[in-house]
Amino acid sequence: MASDHIYIRGLRVMALIGVLPAERLAPQPLQIDVEMDVNLAVAGQTDDLGDTANYGAISDAIAALVRASSDILLERLIARIADCVLSFDHVAAATVTLTKLQPPIDEDIDSTAVSITRTRQSVNPAVRHRAIVALGTNIGDRVAHLRFALDHLPRVVTESQVFETDPVGGPENQDAYLNMVVALDTHLDPYALLRLLNSVEAQAHRERTIHWGPRTLDLDILFYDNITINDDLLTIPHPRLHERRFVLQPLSEIAPELCPPKWDTTVEAGGVHARGSLSNLISTTEH
Repeated sequence: MASDHIYIRGLRVMALIGVLPAERLAPQPLQIDVEMDVNLAVAGQTDDLGDTANYGAISDAIAALVRASSDILLERLIARIADCVLSFDHVAAATVTLTKLQPPIDEDIDSTAVSITRTRQSVNPAVRHRAIVALGTNIGDRVAHLRFALDHLPRVVTESQVFETDPVGGPENQDAYLNMVVALDTHLDPYALLRLLNSVEAQAHRERTIHWGPRTLDLDILFYDNITINDDLLTIPHPRLHERRFVLQPLSEIAPELCPPKWDTTVEAGGVHARGSLSNLISTTEH
């Protein structure tokens, strides 16, 4: 194990948890504390977020998982939290403490808690899921918004280059978009992942006032493993994927097998221009 540590302390989230009937009716406060074993030597030299565990993204992922949970036992929920933490790059081991702050016990008691330690080797890789996510932005510092999103997404394993595209639909006179597509590995279920993406959009000051209007950050789940979902909250695969070249072009770079047949000749080509990899774009050129 690494001798260096990163801590998340006092993360408080409301969640359904417990055996008693009353506990199944309303969320109750939980506190999550995490100690992660991370080798910080490289980040200490490079000053690069990519060389360490992003505790902001990890905190967001934990909170999304806990809010979406309806587990009965703390033991079950804490195991899933540990798996989530270990899904992030650079985390070699994690000690997680999960505290129920208002346990429904007649005795005078402040809280109850469970604590576990898990290593990366103990995680079953079968519980990870592959999600494909599209990113778009056309307000403000567009490159910075894309970088912000990547910093807050769990375990990005592949990313396309960035494409500049003309607006499609929505009000007239919008500025051009920057678009890209990434593949990520996650322990979150599709709905928890959706909540995480919405949270990242909100942190980037996304406003939903105009349908298909300009936005600081837009994050869409295109695929999640090979499952199909079609309900009021989520549709997977994305329903308009086949008609959007600004999605298909970057998607073809990281998962060409997921593109519809002959898309490059049947989908209108105008207004999509490669800008290169995100790492090579300089945010100070954006206004």
